[in-house]
Amino acid sequence: MYNGPLPFVFEDRTGQLYGSDFDEMYDRMFYRVARDPQRTATMVYNMGRRASRHRDSLPFNSRPIAILDFKPDQSLGNICYASNGNVAVPMNRYLRRTSMFGGSLSRKFTGSDGREYKWSHRSIQGQEWTCTTGPENFLVAHFDLKAADVPAYDVSGNTLTIFEQFIHISVEILASLTIMRHIAQHNL
Repeated sequence: MYNGPLPFVFEDRTGQLYGSDFDEMYDRMFYRVARDPQRTATMVYNMGRRASRHRDSLPFNSRPIAILDFKPDQSLGNICYASNGNVAVPMNRYLRRTSMFGGSLSRKFTGSDGREYKWSHRSIQGQEWTCTTGPENFLVAHFDLKAADVPAYDVSGNTLTIFEQFIHISVEILASLTIMRHIAQHNL
């Protein structure tokens, strides 16, 4: 029997990079990642309730909690968070490569809590993306895609798991993951 705190498991409702809802399975948090059709920005919103309960029934007029403003050629632009007064930071400075000669799919960022976090692509079997911290590579979060041969009933099968002690930076984890997926998709 597991007695520790339950991790936050968000279902990525569509698996699409620029248009999906992330609904926590125990209804504790809900986010939306959506592309602004007027420009190349991707917005992260705090939704307040499950996507299936509001997707087409509510007018959408929320302010984003994070803005990922990519350049028109899809290269990295700026990121800003509402919590820091929407101060824009270049994505290349926010998400830095882990080594000078390493690939672009291993990058690190400093969270608002002052800790350094690292994203890596397919570094652990079964995890598409893995986020760790510290010299001991303590597991913070991971993003998993449903295998093509695994059936999914009424769910997408794609999940973002954030361990409870790191939920205070959940927006930063989701925003940085979105940038990492963008980097992989556009071979940056």
